[in-house]
Amino acid sequence: MKNSKRWLSSALVLSTVAGIAFSTMESGVTPQVAEASSLKIQPVESVSLVQLAVPNTKDAMKKIEELGIDLTHRMHVHNGQIEVDAVVTPTEVAMLKLYGINVKETLITENQLNQRATERRMAVKQEQKLTAVEETVTILRANHFTNQSDTFLYVEAKSTSGAVSSTILTARWTENGEEKTATLQQIQDAGEYLYHSFMLPVSAIPKDITIESSLGGSAVSTVTEWLGEGKPDKPGKHYVKNFVDHYMDPTETNARIENLVKEYPELAEIVEMPNKTNGYRRQAQATLGTLQNTAVVVTSREWGHEGGNAISLELKKASAAGAPLSVGTSGNKIIVTLATDAAGNAKSTAKEVVDLLNAEVSDLVSATTYRGNAGNGIVEPATSNLSDNLRAPATVSREPFTVKAIRIGKHRDGSKPGVLGYSQEHAREWVTPLVSVETAERLLRNYSHDKDTKKLVDNLDIFIIPSMNPDGGHYSFYDFNSQRKNMTNHCSPSQSDNGYRNSWGVDLNRNHDVGSAFDGYVGASTTNCLSGTYAGPSEHSEPESRNLVWLTDENPNIKFAMNIHSYGGYFMWSPGAYTPERETLPRPSAGEEAYYWQASDHILKEIKKHRGTVILPSRTGPIPDVLYSAAGNSADHLWYEKGIYAWNFEVGADLWNKETKRWELVGFQPPFEEGHEEAMEFSNGLLGLIDVAYQYSKDKKAPKSSVTPNGGRHEDKVEVSFKTSEPATIYYTLDGSRPTFNSQKLALSGTREGPETLTFEKTTTLNWFSVDASKNVENQYEPGNNKKYNTKTFFIK
Repeated sequence: MKNSKRWLSSALVLSTVAGIAFSTMESGVTPQVAEASSLKIQPVESVSLVQLAVPNTKDAMKKIEELGIDLTHRMHVHNGQIEVDAVVTPTEVAMLKLYGINVKETLITENQLNQRATERRMAVKQEQKLTAVEETVTILRANHFTNQSDTFLYVEAKSTSGAVSSTILTARWTENGEEKTATLQQIQDAGEYLYHSFMLPVSAIPKDITIESSLGGSAVSTVTEWLGEGKPDKPGKHYVKNFVDHYMDPTETNARIENLVKEYPELAEIVEMPNKTNGYRRQAQATLGTLQNTAVVVTSREWGHEGGNAISLELKKASAAGAPLSVGTSGNKIIVTLATDAAGNAKSTAKEVVDLLNAEVSDLVSATTYRGNAGNGIVEPATSNLSDNLRAPATVSREPFTVKAIRIGKHRDGSKPGVLGYSQEHAREWVTPLVSVETAERLLRNYSHDKDTKKLVDNLDIFIIPSMNPDGGHYSFYDFNSQRKNMTNHCSPSQSDNGYRNSWGVDLNRNHDVGSAFDGYVGASTTNCLSGTYAGPSEHSEPESRNLVWLTDENPNIKFAMNIHSYGGYFMWSPGAYTPERETLPRPSAGEEAYYWQASDHILKEIKKHRGTVILPSRTGPIPDVLYSAAGNSADHLWYEKGIYAWNFEVGADLWNKETKRWELVGFQPPFEEGHEEAMEFSNGLLGLIDVAYQYSKDKKAPKSSVTPNGGRHEDKVEVSFKTSEPATIYYTLDGSRPTFNSQKLALSGTREGPETLTFEKTTTLNWFSVDASKNVENQYEPGNNKKYNTKTFFIK
């Protein structure tokens, strides 16, 4: 059912509230009687990256969503509150306070973000130059790990009474002969209890850990190493890397992959996407007037670079009394002569000037009153040159942009399994294209002398897209660092004055058709065009999202994908969205989930090899279990529509400061020294995914499976569990029929838990077979054609 909810534009509300507050401070008029005519024009506000302290309630997060607050990908719960990073203006901060949502810490200011842009330009220049009795406690995970700074203990545990806030779980362990304790934190999302957890630095690794509940339950688990044994990154003697040396805009990344293809034509080619973007371009605009009801907003018909920037507008009072309102042009200059009354005073209203411009010079401009204002105030004389406000150099084209992929492989004919890596769906994530470029460079430049690289290129079909969002990317580099969306403005005229220019666009990772906001899923707006997660006017409305669909439609051999985002150090997969009742998209089967975890273990080990960065267990797993709902994201389209194993990197893991005992964020645009390190380690990770695809291509061994207990006679009901020799999906029937690919799949028993068990209370015949990720079928069983499936009968007295 389509989502019929209408959300008020937060930016419009915020600007109105701020205007009322400002005007009443000056005039002494109370807010209840403040008139629109006294509201001042709102300038473009500065933004900061802050950490918000949000009450841990469903209503609080819903309010953030309704207000269109621009959230990052970094969120966790601390001391009963949600701590979430957001890009906000001062006015948005004031509005959030009204709902009990406060700024805990300012992390990065706009001035600091602008410093990153300056650093980047200098680098380019240099380069050119429930009850106690019934309660059960289960330890889901007890891990230790060592990153570049310290050694940590991490535990996840689940109580059957964990949803009750009074349920307290306490951990006990021995460290250097001394007993230690810690209280686990309850983790909830959208009102649903997920688990309890804690993470602390330790001086010695304990052998085991005990979890005790205030309601009487307890559990014990051995402590194991998260990610297992990991050797430092020691590539072959002649292996080369470190190919990126500054942040690159989308024009530069396209040039890099094109040059690679020229250098290695036998191993690579450029794939041009058919749907060109709108382009790094805008109409020229000006807002004349200082008060909302006297302001006139003018927009050029032509793009700014095609003539709009040459237009100017002058509003002048007639020199004689009783003169009519009139307009004339002199080349690209528009001159409006304002009407006067019998005493020679100006009398033209903003609405009258707007109507005159639209009637007489509509070939040059269109005009509106300010943000839907009635425009009944008297216009003041003013002059302004129209501008598209774009600051990129001429080397950045203003025309529609062709999104390009580099396709790497010895055999690029669809005969080999395909792997897709794509970056910069969100424009401000500057590190992500570096991951893509670095990976492409490594694959091609190491091919001739590194056997591990050669096996990947010879046996796989690899697609890498450095920038999915080139228009937004250019805007982030040259105009507004915090740009998240593309540049296409779908707003109405009342939300299209140049003061809103940094809020236009569509979130490309909310514009897809599975689990979308249009179908009622949480995590995007369908009505607030100024929201940071605006999903667009319809599913796949944007050429950028259609390009991803086209690429996977045209290349059905693509079996694996990585969507590269930043920041926060997450590693995630589907499902990516849930409804307001927190009903997620269908979970993968138990076998598919096990494969996600197995492959993730390999990929995360590769990331760790570069400098010891550990992606935390709490930030690894299905998207809604470790972050939040992201309605209409691209990975869900790939998984549910195409059957592609699709992951999401969030590069830029928090850095642990051993001195202050605090995790420190890195942000979207860290100093390049840090950005380079992130690119290196996550290029390792992307190559790790490519290696997973290689192992998939070589896997010809069918899985084996068994059940416990092994059939036979039982006095009472029996609980049956499955075991497989490798991650594999179990298809089964309970009615004696032959199992097929349409039969029931063995599911997960719960969030972050293992496979379910089957309980039989009467005599039942269980028929089943298993299939691994490479589509190898157990016992060479052919559903519908032979009887090589497994069967066991459980006789219950």
